[in-house]
Amino acid sequence: METPQTWINAASWLFPVLFLIVLIAPSVIRILREYERGVVFRLGKLLRAKGPGIVLLIPIVDRMVRMDLRVVTIDVPKQEMMTTDNVPVTVDAVLYFRVINAEDAVIKVENYLKATSLIAQTTLRSVIGQAHLDELLARRESINQKLQEIIDRQTDPWGIKVTAVEVKDVMLPDNMKRAMARQAESERERRAKVINAEGEFQAAEKLVQAAAMIDAQPIALQLRFLQTMREISNEHNTTTFLPIPLDLFTPFMKRSVEELAKK
Repeated sequence: METPQTWINAASWLFPVLFLIVLIAPSVIRILREYERGVVFRLGKLLRAKGPGIVLLIPIVDRMVRMDLRVVTIDVPKQEMMTTDNVPVTVDAVLYFRVINAEDAVIKVENYLKATSLIAQTTLRSVIGQAHLDELLARRESINQKLQEIIDRQTDPWGIKVTAVEVKDVMLPDNMKRAMARQAESERERRAKVINAEGEFQAAEKLVQAAAMIDAQPIALQLRFLQTMREISNEHNTTTFLPIPLDLFTPFMKRSVEELAKK
């Protein structure tokens, strides 16, 4: 039959064991989420990337580096540079990337976040320095695509996949902004003059067509004359006018033409 002394003796070694288990458990059992991987080293030698779920480690012998596989966003600081057409600009961007190979991200680069950020800064300066200002302002999608391809090619050995690069803001000097505003104003004035000239040309063309039609059909002039009388009577009710047939002036017009021909 067990005695209280037996319980005391059992508790004397049970509590230290439980305490030791609780103390060691965090270094033995690791739980990784779905978007995490654990790169395990045993005595300094790479084993493999484990997870998600429960990962068992040997205390003191194993060491695990936890890696996050979600997309990371990094702001590329503002860079002051000169475009290929000698225009000073200040450009910043945002970089989206994620770890696709946890083992390479641990053993092939010391700090993949810092390394990727520095690569993005130097690539941004290089690409913008080779672009024209008009291309930077009007064709930003092509600039973004070029940045993404170059940065992704450089970070691929580290197990990093660059998903997107977006140029956020392009800041120009004040004198360049004023020059561009004057250019835009001149362009609007040019377009207005062209549109006005085209309107005048179309109006003159219609008048020529109308004159040719009246010359071919003289009765059209009489119809136009009657239409004008109707319009005048509608707008000016107090005005009195006497219509005179144009045939009365025909002899005089022919005589004038003959005299001019003789001279």
